Amino acid sequence: MTTALSLRNVYKSFGKVAVLHDITLDVEQGEFVVFVGPSGCGKSTVLRVIAGLEDATSGDVYIDGQMVNTTPPAKRGIAMVFQTYALYPHLTVRGNMALALKQERQTRDVIAARVAEAARMLNLEPYLDRRPSELSGGQRQRVAIGRAIVRQPKLFLLDEPLSNLDAALRINTRIEIANLHKALNATMIYVTHDQTEAMTLADKIVVLRDGRVEQVGSPMELYNNPVNQFVAGFLGAPTMNFLPAARLDGPSGEVVGIRPEHLLLDDSGPLSGKVIHVEKLGGDTNLIVDIEEDIPLTVRLFGQHNIVQASEVTLGFDPGVAFRFDADGGRIKG
Repeated sequence: MTTALSLRNVYKSFGKVAVLHDITLDVEQGEFVVFVGPSGCGKSTVLRVIAGLEDATSGDVYIDGQMVNTTPPAKRGIAMVFQTYALYPHLTVRGNMALALKQERQTRDVIAARVAEAARMLNLEPYLDRRPSELSGGQRQRVAIGRAIVRQPKLFLLDEPLSNLDAALRINTRIEIANLHKALNATMIYVTHDQTEAMTLADKIVVLRDGRVEQVGSPMELYNNPVNQFVAGFLGAPTMNFLPAARLDGPSGEVVGIRPEHLLLDDSGPLSGKVIHVEKLGGDTNLIVDIEEDIPLTVRLFGQHNIVQASEVTLGFDPGVAFRFDADGGRIKG
């Protein structure tokens, strides 16, 4: 398999503030890789270093096997899609998508063919002669994606492209991006703080914290086998429950992690508490249970349940699906 992108020991500082620490990663041709992490973790900075919008303080960036440390962004074979659509308001959809090709001095026939194909793939054909002000937010984002497609880049770089859309549009556009990735067999690097986007889109997830890579793997690898408490708590919705192991007669100082779907109503279980909130979602019911620890437990029950606020419940779980972490948050196996 061909390596589309390699980062080797990349560091980035702004003055005395270090924001990236020893980022090393390979992305294979055709992979959909998602950088995910909380705000300020460095994920957008990594993307900007790949694009050439920021220079790495040290380390190397390779695109398609070529070192591009000193190559300007326009020569790197990349196309970016931002959370702000960055469309030219005076140009039509056709004009916005064609502009970069005109700047590359492509022929009229090439421009017309590429714009037509991108419009077909993104269902933008009826809107080609409209201006951005005449489009919905989702349509504008599709135009921004189309503008990237027509360039036929080696890498698509997407920086939180769905964050300005409402919930329904986010889901629809997420599906469109996933289908587009398959249709183009393109290499895509996608930045988000939304772990649901990461889990549903990625072939490979890169979890960042404080400018460092915490773990790299497929969505299910990270969900089922997190290397530490941070990764375990970041991936999964509702988030994993953590409680002192001593509460379960375990070693002092250790922490036990239990996913909400693994907690069960069980009269003989080791945990009990008061329901302080009930989320009735139709297909699922979430219980927020105060067990007199710092943070209440979240219990995810399949289906509909007539449990009311202030109810007393007893909870159990299979120890085989629980996680153990040491005092520093490292995973304890076995």
